Amino acid sequence: MRTFIGNILSMKKFILALLLSLFISPVYSQNKIDVLHYKYEIGLNDNNDTIQGLATITFIKKEGGSNVSLDFVSINADNKGMKVIEASVGKIDSSFSVYQHKKESLLISSPKMPKMGDTSYLIIKYKGIPADGLIISKNQFGNRTFFADNWPNRAHNWIPCVDDPADKATVEFIVTAPSHYQIISNGILIEESNLPGNKKLTHWKEDVPLPTKVMVIGAADFAVNYAGDLNCIPVSTWVFPENRKEGFYDLALAKDILAYHINCIGPYPYKKLANVQSKTRFGGMENAGAIFYGETTITGYRQEEELISHEIVHQWFGNHATEKSFAHLWLSEGFATYLTHVFIESKYGTDSLNEEMQSDREIVIDFVKQSLRPVVDSTSNYLSLLNANSYKKGSWVLHMLRREMGDSVFKKCIQQYYAAYGGKNADTKDLQKVFESVSGKNLENFFQQWLFNTVNPSLKLNWKYIPKEKKIQATLIQTQNGSAFNFPLEVAIIFADGKKIIKRLVVDNQSKKIDWPVSGKPASIRLDPNVSLLFEGTVTEIK
Repeated sequence: MRTFIGNILSMKKFILALLLSLFISPVYSQNKIDVLHYKYEIGLNDNNDTIQGLATITFIKKEGGSNVSLDFVSINADNKGMKVIEASVGKIDSSFSVYQHKKESLLISSPKMPKMGDTSYLIIKYKGIPADGLIISKNQFGNRTFFADNWPNRAHNWIPCVDDPADKATVEFIVTAPSHYQIISNGILIEESNLPGNKKLTHWKEDVPLPTKVMVIGAADFAVNYAGDLNCIPVSTWVFPENRKEGFYDLALAKDILAYHINCIGPYPYKKLANVQSKTRFGGMENAGAIFYGETTITGYRQEEELISHEIVHQWFGNHATEKSFAHLWLSEGFATYLTHVFIESKYGTDSLNEEMQSDREIVIDFVKQSLRPVVDSTSNYLSLLNANSYKKGSWVLHMLRREMGDSVFKKCIQQYYAAYGGKNADTKDLQKVFESVSGKNLENFFQQWLFNTVNPSLKLNWKYIPKEKKIQATLIQTQNGSAFNFPLEVAIIFADGKKIIKRLVVDNQSKKIDWPVSGKPASIRLDPNVSLLFEGTVTEIK
């Protein structure tokens, strides 16, 4: 009887697959969905690196047709990747769904597929050894660990998803693992229960929509410290037990840093902040509400204050206000870099900010000369975007906007941008519109020349002193390739007795002639004394 019924069901599936194949494009069509919620039930073990997964994905159909697609890596030549066991629209035992799983895509088809605009859910049962994304390894102390490391689009190596920052969704992870592991993830802890067989179930749930790049789990033997609440936000530290003393000391900085950025930007978007020692490939990874730090960043000497600030800023910019595509990554990395510099300025003074900006300026000038890439960069090599353009030039763009507008207007612009796009996605034009609205300035040329241009200004100032007329005669030339930049420039005229005069001018042509009346011959002239402009330049006295 079982064999007979099984044959009927197999034939039914074969016929269904044949019929549905008529609706599936031979080029493996990508029918789009808007994911509302991911529920992942993940099984980990200590015997091997195979994980068990059950994903329930609630979505809205964005297009017509009888199929939908997800990003999901299949088994590769090294026998790594995920094998789909069952996939369906609706219940996992449905006999009305078929699927194709090839390379990095999973296509699910069903005559029960919802219509465009309707809400439904997918269920995918799978297992495999992650090719990437979930790092299963040993930490520096030789202990086994599991850490998700999804940035930029590596999540689909271990979870079926729409691996695109533009499609944000709420998420929950229900992890079953050997009982000695503690599990950290996004959101708040819903359940932690011991199970038979020396297993433990841990359930975390995040109700704020996230991009997949910052959805994570971490499983390790942890020492956990509760650092206290800040505006009802619990702040905690999760480190390897061998680093308990050093880690609790180092990461205790996070609470005060969080308080500073809340005051500058606005309400913190998540219900907790956990700072976690991990096996991320990056120095730090800004996973929402659960920041992962590279394991060697824990030293006991509090050397990573700037790193901690950088990752905390990302909770607002990158996680909650997310770039529409990776081409606009500077809206994440530039913000985290510059607002960290501003934090350092608030704590250690303006000289510290200027030192940071001068150092960054040199790095940006060298990088842009070699790369000839704009900040807003549509390359498909996302990892290559972790460069000086996204971080340091993006930071410099914000610094120049601040100098252009003044501190109070700049701060209001930042807050308004976050208020408008927190929980949403934005691109560079969206930011421009907010800054224009708040400041009342037309910033079209500013944004175009600094973010879409592949060069930076190169300046040459030639000057001579005319004794009879008691004046400086100077010529300022822009020598970079391409069209001239338009920017304000400060010039310091310095005399032998230490007296200094600051002259301000607007540079709007390739060449500009200048006459400055002075009381006597200067000892030297210096461009941009207050570190307000991204440029390279030389000053030459004509004898």
